[in-house]
Amino acid sequence: MRTSLPLATALGAAMALAALLPHTASAPTTHDVPEPALDTVVSATGDAANGFEIGYDDGSAEYPPTDSEALAECSEYDTRVERVRCRTEVKTWYRDLATLRDAIDWAHASRG
Repeated sequence: MRTSLPLATALGAAMALAALLPHTASAPTTHDVPEPALDTVVSATGDAANGFEIGYDDGSAEYPPTDSEALAECSEYDTRVERVRCRTEVKTWYRDLATLRDAIDWAHASRG
């Protein structure tokens, strides 16, 4: 069997590199897990009617207005299209906040 020189060289280099690399266990260690970004959401409490609290990893918190307050702001837009767009965004935002809250609660509960 005949092999080309570039192929044999590449194969030899790959084998030499594999022999030189340290062998490590495949299980991840705590050093492999990066720290979360400071803007990572770590808690979400409340509901749309009474207001949410969104807690971040850096200790800060955000308190969006209640859904009724946000929807009232939508009525200040001039055109019907803008008002409908605003209402849709508000409803989507609060639906997603409730989903986030439930997901964080589930993640915390499943840790034991």
